[in-house]
Amino acid sequence: MLGGSIWVSIFRNCLGAYLIMSVFLMLDRPRFSKNRMVYGYLMFIVLAGISFGIWYVLDNESFIRFSPISSIPVCGIFGIYMSRDTIYLSLYKISLGFYLLALIVVAGIDISRVFFAGSIWADIIVRILLVAGILLFIKSKVRKPFLEGIDYLREEMDWFSAVTVVVSILISALSAFWPGARELSMIRLLRIVMLFFMAGVVQYLVFQVYLHRGKERRYQVENELLETNERLIQRQMELMHESKEELARIRHDSRHHCLLIEEYIRSGDKEKLIAYVKQYRSELESRELEEKHTAMHCSETVKNILSVYTKRAEEENIEVTVDARIAGDIAIRDIDLVAVIANIFENAIHGCCMSFAPEKKIQMSVTRKRNKIVIQCRNTCAPNVKLKHGLPEPARDGGGTGILSILKVASYYNGETEFFVEGEMFVVRILLNINIEVSGE
Repeated sequence: MLGGSIWVSIFRNCLGAYLIMSVFLMLDRPRFSKNRMVYGYLMFIVLAGISFGIWYVLDNESFIRFSPISSIPVCGIFGIYMSRDTIYLSLYKISLGFYLLALIVVAGIDISRVFFAGSIWADIIVRILLVAGILLFIKSKVRKPFLEGIDYLREEMDWFSAVTVVVSILISALSAFWPGARELSMIRLLRIVMLFFMAGVVQYLVFQVYLHRGKERRYQVENELLETNERLIQRQMELMHESKEELARIRHDSRHHCLLIEEYIRSGDKEKLIAYVKQYRSELESRELEEKHTAMHCSETVKNILSVYTKRAEEENIEVTVDARIAGDIAIRDIDLVAVIANIFENAIHGCCMSFAPEKKIQMSVTRKRNKIVIQCRNTCAPNVKLKHGLPEPARDGGGTGILSILKVASYYNGETEFFVEGEMFVVRILLNINIEVSGE
């Protein structure tokens, strides 16, 4: 270190905190409003600069040894609190800021020593120029592609990625920061350059690997949606064909009914006519009783998909109860509702078939509660159903499809998903948030 007064130390610390938090903020999706974020970050930068400056005056040796590593938890805790991204993604951004801080500190000190005889002001000017150049580069070249891929990173980054980045940066930065003779030799400079280069490569590779994994997962979800739509179209075509056959049968039966009624009237046999009419009315009432298990007050698209899968479930001798009450305009696309309902219903049918239970049931409800759409399905399931991390494990025979599609739609609408087993029933509960203003309430 080049030393200096407490004011110089405070300025350096504020500049370092400004770099870390500026990098973090430019790559972040804030949790709070813009004004609150600006005031919060400015207050944190000032308080961090003053606190580290006081530490510099009270115990210069421990400050030199431990202040770099201390900046990670201090800035990390604040950044995680101010961000609505996951903790792993926040740690990645804080690590990137710390890496750049270590880079400008080492560059400022060594450039000042090599070219300006260790001038404090040369060190400060070099740091200011580097900070300005780094922030300008991030704003113009890095920020947009990073934010475009942030959803992929948020879904994929985990503890392994965060620990890998933090450890690699600590090894390189602490090797550069660690106090010692700090002789101006070519070997030392090459060692520092290689350490920073390798840490930068690790950060870049972690970013690219998890970005690629996220995109691959998203493509998998899109592929599942396409397959779901293909299945829906096929089922709707089958339903249309069955409807034509049903209509032809009704016309054929109606002709026979009319001929028989005419014959009863012509022969004057009123008792047989009344008995036949009662029998026919009883048959119609029994059909109406069956339809009472299905109450649908929703869009035609949702109604069609529920009808398609209800018909398919009945073909498998599954008792189906449907309650869909989401009539009116809502700020959720029909295609998203269909993706969720179709995948849930299809998995429910598969679960019933695999249960081998004598009585198989599916209870599907799609209702609205204020500004939420609640989709719930209860179906008979096998006793060996397993959950991993709160999600059903995919079966080897092809069951459990579409879970990624369901999670994607729920995430898009800031919703919630819940999967659990209750007795002999597998329960799926999905909550989707809707815009009250759009819905007209």
